[in-house]
Amino acid sequence: MKKMLMATTAAALLASSAYADGHATDIKLGILYGFTGPIESLTGPMAAGAELAMKEVTDSGMLLDGAKVSGERADSGCIDNGMAVASAERLIAGGIKGLVGADCSGVTGAVLQNVAIPNGMVMISPSATSPGLTTMEDNGLFFRTSPSDAREGEVMAEILQERGVKSIALTYTNNDYGKGLADAIQTSFEAIGGEVTIVTAHEDGKADYSAEVGALASAGGDLLVVAGYLDQGGAGIIKGALDAGAWDTFGLPGGMIGENLPKNIGPDLDGSYGQVAGTQGTGIDTFTGMADAEGFDGSSPYTPEAYDAAALIMLAMQAAGSAEPGDYKAKIMDVANAPGEQIFPGELAKALELIKAGKDVDYVGASAVELIGPGESAGTYKMIEVKDGKNETIGFK
Repeated sequence: MKKMLMATTAAALLASSAYADGHATDIKLGILYGFTGPIESLTGPMAAGAELAMKEVTDSGMLLDGAKVSGERADSGCIDNGMAVASAERLIAGGIKGLVGADCSGVTGAVLQNVAIPNGMVMISPSATSPGLTTMEDNGLFFRTSPSDAREGEVMAEILQERGVKSIALTYTNNDYGKGLADAIQTSFEAIGGEVTIVTAHEDGKADYSAEVGALASAGGDLLVVAGYLDQGGAGIIKGALDAGAWDTFGLPGGMIGENLPKNIGPDLDGSYGQVAGTQGTGIDTFTGMADAEGFDGSSPYTPEAYDAAALIMLAMQAAGSAEPGDYKAKIMDVANAPGEQIFPGELAKALELIKAGKDVDYVGASAVELIGPGESAGTYKMIEVKDGKNETIGFK
C-alpha cells in the first residue's frame, strides 16, 4: 500500500509539472462545416453546440493552466472538396490546435488526407458517416462521434421490414456519403429478403429532377428511399416524385432529417419516416436544456455530436497536459470510454478537475459517446416520422 501511495504521489507531481510547463493561455479550435451548401440549415446549431462546449471549458478556468478556448468557423461547402481543403488550410495557418469537423463525408476525407495528416492535426467529425472513413489511413488523427452508415443501413432495413415494406427504389446523392449509405441500405435490405428495384445517383443543385424521378418511377417499389441532402437534391427528388404522383411516402436517412424538409415540402411529406443518429437519457436531456438557455436547438441533427466532438478534444488535452495534437491524440480514446467516472453535458469542469488529479473519466456526453474500432461512435439512432409538418421522434434503435 505504501508503495502504491508513493507511486500515486509521484504521478501527481509529474502531472502538476506538465501543467505548469504548459503555459497555455489561448487555444483556438477550428469548426469546419457546410455553412453554405446542401445541409446549411443544420450547421448553425452544430457550430453552436461545439462553441457551447468551448465556453463551458473556458468559464471553468480548469483547462491546462487556465486556457481560454475559442472557435473559428470556416465553410466546407459540404460537397466542395476544394473549398473545404482551402478552409482547413486557413484554419491551420491561423494556429488552431484541433479541428471539429468536417461535416460531410467526402470533404472530411479530403481534408484528412490533404491537410490534417500532413500537418499532424486532430479531427473529430460529428457527422461524417461514410463507411469508407473507417478504413482510411489517418495516423491516429481522425475520430467521429457519429456512427458509420454501415450501421444505419442495418437500422433502416429493420425499420422497413417492421413497416411491411417489401420493395424500395433507392436514389442517392452522387458522392462518397450517398454511395456508401446506398450500398449499406441495399445490402442490408436484400439480406432480410427485401427487393431493391433500382439504385441510381442524383446530383445536387439541379433545378429539375423529372428525368431521375421518371427512371425511379418506372422501376417502381413500395417506397422511395432518398439518401440525399435535405436542402438540395434530396428535397428536389421528393418534390418531383410528389408532382408526378409517383410516391406519396418516402424513406428518409440521416442526411434528409431536419426541420427544413417538412417546412419546405409541406403537408405532403406527412407519413414519411426514417432515422438519424440520436439517443435518449440524461445526457441528451441535459444538453437540450443547456442549448435552449443559449438560444439554439440542441435536438437538431448532429448538434449533440458536435458538442461532444469539441469536449473530447479539450478533455484529451487535459489528459495529455498539452494542447498539441501530437501529444493529445492518443488520449481521446481514453477519455471517451470506460473505465472512469461518467461525465455528462454541463460537467466538463468536473471532468477537467478529475483528470488533473490523475483520475479516469468516461465521457458519455450528449450523444452517449462510446468510441470503437478506429475511433468512431458505436451509435444509436432515433426513429423519425413526419407528422403535421414536423419531425417527431417515435423510438430508438
